[in-house]
Amino acid sequence: MNKNYYAILMAGGVGSRFWPVSTTEFPKQFHDMLGTGETLIQRTFSRLSKIVPPENIFILTNERYNDLVLEQLPKAKQRQVVTEPAMRNTAPCILYASMKIQKENPNAIMIVAPSDHWIEDEDAFTSNLEQCFKACAQEDILMTLGIEPTFPNTGYGYVQYDKEDGAVKKVAQFTEKPDYNTAKRFLNAGNYLWNAGIFIWSVNSIIKAFESFQKEMTSLFEKGKEVYNTDQEHVFICSNYPQAQNISIDYAILEKAKNVYVLPATFDWNDLGTWGSLYDKLDKNETKNAIVNARVLSQDASGNMIRTSNDKIVVVNGLDDYIIIDKEDVLLIYPKNKEQDIKEVLNKVKETYGEKYG
Repeated sequence: MNKNYYAILMAGGVGSRFWPVSTTEFPKQFHDMLGTGETLIQRTFSRLSKIVPPENIFILTNERYNDLVLEQLPKAKQRQVVTEPAMRNTAPCILYASMKIQKENPNAIMIVAPSDHWIEDEDAFTSNLEQCFKACAQEDILMTLGIEPTFPNTGYGYVQYDKEDGAVKKVAQFTEKPDYNTAKRFLNAGNYLWNAGIFIWSVNSIIKAFESFQKEMTSLFEKGKEVYNTDQEHVFICSNYPQAQNISIDYAILEKAKNVYVLPATFDWNDLGTWGSLYDKLDKNETKNAIVNARVLSQDASGNMIRTSNDKIVVVNGLDDYIIIDKEDVLLIYPKNKEQDIKEVLNKVKETYGEKYG
């Protein structure tokens, strides 16, 4: 296994669209959302371990999840858990982790991957990743993996690439969540991919890009170079990290850089962003209900996403296309076509009944 291969596993999000299972205290990446016996973060760590040495996988998370990460990933040591003292989106934490990795191994090539995605064909994923690692080792480029779109999804970002020969394509532009007609036009054009939010680059290339496009942020984190990977690092980060701008890696770097390339992926992918996307990926029974951890009796009920804890018996009659989630002190029964509103519902619940329910 190549000792220069590294991974940054992004595990700091709250996943509020998966409420009431995903909460601030216990977000979705630490749950077995698919009922497979493995949590999402465990599945992702094991997938990355096929190509990246396990000791080179760094987990980026909020400091409140430090113990959860170590509990769920017994192969990870404390040095691999990189904690943010404040939530500042993806750019600052990627720069911080990159500087730590560069100090440890200036020849590092790394993948930045979310901890909560669903990927079925893991061999295809590993093969695509190897291709990207090799390309980034040879040239000063920033890469992303793009997913061939199957329908005009308005919930994903899109990557447009130049039509040219060769597997690795130059990115022409990124577009965030287009409307339906624009998404349809993208599909018909044939040179647009869904942005999977999976990035590959050499540690030197990404830090060079930060030096060009995020001077202030770079100089903030540069001040800690001497203390990275030492006992003094934590004190430096606690006082300096909250000063970093709250900005995503897409806006901070990728939309500005001219050396961004994309590899059209050959694996199935789902970002598991909502209960509906989970429903799409789960096996359905004969009445088209997707069931996790429940025993269901249904009549005139189909297309439902049903999840309980502890094998609870659920009887459903006359309900189609609903999300039915039972969790200790919260029961959610909500139409699938309104799933994007669950964030707002959660806020109302917290306002009415208290923060402990979120």
